[in-house]
Amino acid sequence: MPNTKTVRIPHLGGIKAAYQIPHPYDPFKPTLIMVNSFTTSSELYREQYNDEGLTSKMNLLAIELLGHGQTRTEVENWTYWDTAIMNLQVMDALGIEKAFVLGTSQGGWITVRMAVLAPARIQGIIPLSTSLDFESQRTRELGCWKAPELLQPNIDEWSTNDYTPDFEPSNEFCDFLIDVEFGKGCGGEVRQFWKKTIKSNYQGNDGRRRIRMAAINLRDRDGLHNRLWDVKCPVLWLHGTADVVYSIQNAKEEIELFKNSPDARLVTVNDGQHFLSFSHPKEVAENLIQFVGKYGK
Repeated sequence: MPNTKTVRIPHLGGIKAAYQIPHPYDPFKPTLIMVNSFTTSSELYREQYNDEGLTSKMNLLAIELLGHGQTRTEVENWTYWDTAIMNLQVMDALGIEKAFVLGTSQGGWITVRMAVLAPARIQGIIPLSTSLDFESQRTRELGCWKAPELLQPNIDEWSTNDYTPDFEPSNEFCDFLIDVEFGKGCGGEVRQFWKKTIKSNYQGNDGRRRIRMAAINLRDRDGLHNRLWDVKCPVLWLHGTADVVYSIQNAKEEIELFKNSPDARLVTVNDGQHFLSFSHPKEVAENLIQFVGKYGK
């Protein structure tokens, strides 16, 4: 995106990591790292960048995952663990010693990975609208989506040895993502923005390979249940009741697995969509200010 900057970090032999800091960095404020969701960019958090109540209390730093936005690496295969390591190295490069981490959907998985990899550096995690299991039968029985069935046709279509210079995601794929993430009632201007963004971020042969790997990561990710024991920081899990990807019931079960967190809470938001920071930015901001204010001192 035009508003991103990039920094070169060493993981995987070199990554050009894209990030946004919309306001001047203040070392005397706590920092909130924000991790976007599947096929989106750091523009997912535009509402938060424009919220003076938030920006007056904390630094906002959005880092685009591997395979997303303008983040690039020459390595074709990577996992969510690689993104977590990348984010920690971005913190190093920017001189940020400690931070809170917020992540939407797959970004929520990054928050946990960062917390267990660098417990002394992560002051608290804020998973939004996520599940910390793999795509299991258990999650489906609790009302979560069926990712293998939904994603495999796309993965198959994008797996080819042919050179694809004219590739871009289809309108159908973009509309499907927007429907489940922002809600089927998502307005025309927002819908058109994200269709354009998704298509532009995944152009050509390189774009096809990146979106393929992003989908494989989403479909085949490892579960985190046995690692939640190692999360020692506070956890604020925010989840919308209208989320059609991951269910409230799943969140209720998984928040109980943070046995060593000093404060692990689930807050549900009435009518909140999967992209809760978009559908209910006011509620998200209020909870963030309270949480970061309490533990960021």
